[in-house]
Amino acid sequence: MDIVILFNALPGALAQGLIWGVMAIGVYVTYKILDLADLTVDGTMCTGGAVCVMLMLNGHSIGFSLFCAFLAGMLAGLVTGIFHTALGIPAILAGILSQLGLYSINLRIMGNRANQTISVNKYKLLIANRDNTNAILVVGIIILVLIAVLYWFFGTELGCSIRATGSNQNMSRAQGINTDFTKILGLMLSNGIVAFASGLNAQYSGFADVNAGRGAIVIGLAAVIIGEVLLGKISRNFAFHLLSVVVGAVIYYFVIQVVLWLGLNTNDLKLFSALVVAAFLAIPYVKGKYFAKPVKKGGVPRA
Repeated sequence: MDIVILFNALPGALAQGLIWGVMAIGVYVTYKILDLADLTVDGTMCTGGAVCVMLMLNGHSIGFSLFCAFLAGMLAGLVTGIFHTALGIPAILAGILSQLGLYSINLRIMGNRANQTISVNKYKLLIANRDNTNAILVVGIIILVLIAVLYWFFGTELGCSIRATGSNQNMSRAQGINTDFTKILGLMLSNGIVAFASGLNAQYSGFADVNAGRGAIVIGLAAVIIGEVLLGKISRNFAFHLLSVVVGAVIYYFVIQVVLWLGLNTNDLKLFSALVVAAFLAIPYVKGKYFAKPVKKGGVPRA
């Protein structure tokens, strides 16, 4: 175990962490803001990359390809939203149905091939894994712009309606908010961001793969939970919470890189990922149950 090898691998882990941080922001929209368990992201994390790569292979620009990837993700979110609101299917099952259907759609997008490659030598890519410094800079700027746009949007009347729906559906409905519409819009926005991240990831990796999104929800949840546990109490600012999600994704990939450096079996990465998420989910509960200060007789526990 050479420590130099680990340090040399950290820029790549940082670049990947930032890319998946964009994806985790999309997960945050449904999981924390809208309070819905959406598994569509396992499908859209492939859809965005497939759309982006295929359009670029056919001569379209990077910007147009990424925009279409975003729209494809929004369309997937729309389908999940309709399943949930119009057909009464529980959100988690609606996401599973969309994810299942997207597998076949993603194959069709990629010309019935499970994998489509795009070479940095033949195409002008926004980011590539051979230049981690550029990838970190570009994705870092994208994250700052995305956080700024979401901070503005969720401060508007429409954005506040989405937040209110996630906070209390019944009260929101009593205030005249169309909660079905806000749910659909939130799911569309979330999956659009995830698909956009998928487009970035496909360029960075140099290929789009039909299995690229398998287990994506675990990474997204890990980023959200790690960020919340470590940085959640520092500030209640919405923009800071979005930034903490990105930090959580970076920490997650740093941990994974350490695992690889230690020489553990790569086949166990999914298991290790699940254990990391379980550990961070349990921390608040364990801390409150076993390490909270006892309340004095006649006293009131602190909030």
